[in-house]
Amino acid sequence: MSHPNSIRQLKNSDSPEKIRELLRLIHGGESQVVEFKKKANHPEKIIREVVAFANSDGGHLFIGVNDNGTLAGLKYPEDEEYVLTKAITELCRPAIEFTVELIQVRYDIEILHYHIKESQSKPHYAFLNKKHRYGKAYVRSADHSIQASYEVRQILKRKEKHHQPIVFEDNTKTLFQYFKEHSGITLSEYTQLSGLNKKLASNKLIHLALSGALKIEPKEGGDIFSPTE
Repeated sequence: MSHPNSIRQLKNSDSPEKIRELLRLIHGGESQVVEFKKKANHPEKIIREVVAFANSDGGHLFIGVNDNGTLAGLKYPEDEEYVLTKAITELCRPAIEFTVELIQVRYDIEILHYHIKESQSKPHYAFLNKKHRYGKAYVRSADHSIQASYEVRQILKRKEKHHQPIVFEDNTKTLFQYFKEHSGITLSEYTQLSGLNKKLASNKLIHLALSGALKIEPKEGGDIFSPTE
């Protein structure tokens, strides 16, 4: 089976500057835009990283690199590429734009480099099986890929649309008064602060984020909303 993003081999002699650039990324360690995997033998787990990059700022996924950044290499890189590319094309929806290269970093070490572009069709979802109806959205938070909350998904989905200006109701004024002494607030904290039920509090924070008044930092234990200025 062929894939729309077919593998392209890149030799040291072809582009030494590109090789050095990619090695600098690897030496910098895992980050908001860099992820390492030793192998692609569990592609259904790796695609969450691909989805997270597409839903965030884009990123670089290296296969054949240990978590600590040392180069493990791949014995059968074409097989690894086939398995992972197949999973990305079949288990990520909507389709994600990416490129893949086979990088020969030494005569005896080859690794795969997947470059995932930031998407204009967010949010993307990862599915455990191509027959499944529902998937999970992920976003990048520092060097981790975390499942996106309802609030994050709504902001990703609606941020390009036109939104009404901020209406400074009492609960909005209370929130910005809160920020004079606190750097950020979670949905749970805002629910208590405002006296709104969880749904109304969620909608308020989403609206303020979409209007540009707040920014959101995805977190496993609860997203952090903070003022943009």
